[in-house]
Amino acid sequence: MSRVGILTGLFLLLAGPLAGQSIVEELLPDTPGETLQDNPYSVPVPYEVIETRPPLSDVATGANLRGLDRINGTVADLSLQVGETVQYERLEITLLACRYPQGDITEDAFAELRIRDIREDEPRFVGWMFASSPALSALDHPRYDVWVLSCSNS
Repeated sequence: MSRVGILTGLFLLLAGPLAGQSIVEELLPDTPGETLQDNPYSVPVPYEVIETRPPLSDVATGANLRGLDRINGTVADLSLQVGETVQYERLEITLLACRYPQGDITEDAFAELRIRDIREDEPRFVGWMFASSPALSALDHPRYDVWVLSCSNS
């Protein structure tokens, strides 16, 4: 390619933005969307308006949890009522709340827990755990693992 061809190509590539038209508009003239910012270098972002309803859930009076001692390989099932604290090995587990999808308690449960090692002052875990995704919000302890199985209304 000759030097004139290269310079002509560069001029044509730069002529669009200099004339007030972005490279994206030049390459994709029919792209619907809005720009993130009003400046000459912003990229159009296609969007779609999606109306969603908030997920509805019911409140349970208790929860079923499972604890694992990784060193011994032992597993224990725990049943707690809301507000109750139980001791599992060296952990104190407090159930703050348990919720499940509206109308079906057998579906995915999520429980708010506070878990503390009795040898420590601060809790190891405070937050929501999800039965369908236990690794999403998990207890960080070198020996023990605790996860939610289901909610209960007993």
